[in-house]
Formats: sequence, C-alpha cells, structure tokens
Amino acid sequence: MINFIKYKRIYYGISSILILASLFSLVFFGVNFGIEFTGGSMMEIEYSEDVPSVSELRSTLSGIGLNDVTIQSIGENGFVLRMPNISQDKYILLKDSLSGATEKYFESIGPTIGEELKNKSVISIILASLAIVLYIALTFRNMGSKNIRSWQYGMVAAGIGFFHDVLIVLGAFSIMGYLYGIQFSVPIAVALLTVLGYSINDTVVVFDRIRENIAKNPRLVFPDIVNKSLNETLERSINTSATTLFVLIAIFVLGGETIRWFVFAMILGISVGTYSSIFLAGPLLVTWFNNKK
Repeated sequence: MINFIKYKRIYYGISSILILASLFSLVFFGVNFGIEFTGGSMMEIEYSEDVPSVSELRSTLSGIGLNDVTIQSIGENGFVLRMPNISQDKYILLKDSLSGATEKYFESIGPTIGEELKNKSVISIILASLAIVLYIALTFRNMGSKNIRSWQYGMVAAGIGFFHDVLIVLGAFSIMGYLYGIQFSVPIAVALLTVLGYSINDTVVVFDRIRENIAKNPRLVFPDIVNKSLNETLERSINTSATTLFVLIAIFVLGGETIRWFVFAMILGISVGTYSSIFLAGPLLVTWFNNKK
C-alpha cells in the first residue's frame, strides 16, 4: 500500500511551484485573448493551388496596411487571419489582395461584445465552483465530524479545481501566448469549465470512498482512512484518465488546427486534475483535520 499522506509536503511543494509560475505569468505576461474577447475580425481562407507561405501572406497584408494580423495555418492549404476590426472598404481591399484564395467565412466582433464574453466566462467558472461547494457539502453532510465538516470537502474539491487545475492551465496559455502568440479563445474557456468538472468528478470519487471507509472502519484514524481510500481508487483514477487522454492525444495529433488548442487544454487539464485528485485532495483533508485538533 502506498503511503500518500507521508509525502504530502512534496506534493504541496510541486503544486506551489506550478501555481506560483502560473501567477507570475498571468501578472507579468497576461493572457493573449482572441478576438472573441477583445473584439476584431477573423477570416478563414483556402487556396486551391499556389499556396503562399505565412511570410508571403504577411507581406501581402502589410502592403494594404494590415500589419497587426495573426496568421494561423490550417491543414495544407488554409489560413485563419485574425485582425482588429476593419471597415467595409478595407474588407473589400483585403479580398482583392488575396488572389487565388477562397473565403470560407468572415466574422467581426465588436469590443463591447468581446468584453461581455470575457466577463461571462469568468462568472461561469466562479458560479460553477460555488455550485460545486454547495453540492458536495449537501452530498457529504452525513460524514462530517468535530474536526472537519461537510462543507470543507466542498471547499477542498472546488479549491483544487479552481485555484490549482484551472489556474495552471490558464498559466500555461499565458506563457504560450507570450512566447508563441497562442490566443485564448472561447473553446479554451469551455475547456477550462470541462477541466473543472472532470477534476471535481475524480475528487468526488475519492471522497465517496472516504465516506464508505469511515462507516466500515470506525476504529481507523482519519489519515489512515484517507490513505486507504486513495489506494483503493488509484487504479480507477489512472485508468479513467488514461483512456480519455489516449483519445485526446489522437485528436490533437490527427485532428484539425481549429480544435488543436482546445484539445491541448483538455489534455493538460485532465493530467493536472488527475494528479490533484490523487495527490492533493486527500492530503489536504488530512492537513485540515490535523490543524483542527
């Protein structure tokens, strides 16, 4: 049997480094929000032949005064162009300059709508976290004790999901946005909500086993119950996450460019969530329990 509780300081240290690195990146680099959040125009084009390189395409766009354009390759002959909002005249000029290209779609989002989407995304994650605290507190209301209450299970689960898993994924995109220009888009925000739910699901499985073992082993001290529960759910957690990750990695490698970073966020989030549900959720409960003595 693995003694998870014995090495909890190591787990706390690893997580602290990741969280601090994420916070540092968010404070000093910020997040490279896509046009869905900042407002702007986006066009997808496709070439049937004589596909230009990214540098050649950028030179063409610079020639008509579009210097602040993010160009993303899609497949072998397609591109997505993201730029600040452009006028109708500039749009016509842009189409005329892209000789040999077929416009797949064009979208323009105003800054007010973009700011509204950004605010709603943040509110959604916060409300989801609060709902999780309430749900777990109600679900585990019969397993509280004088040292640890049912709502504390919810606080640990939601806290790990929000301040650990989601924050680390967000920090990773902050770094990639600074270094490689990767934009934080609506699909990535959806991935964060999905990661939050997935992480909580794994953690609840552990907590549910703790509840069962408290009833079955009333003479065991709480740290031993937590350690026993973690060992009993370890195989299930790893198998569930591994099968999900196999599918996501296949999509990341073989799928289209448009969903690549959504899938990457899912891969990173599920990996971090699996780690936190095994190595953080139980030990944090034990630490809280011991501090309440």
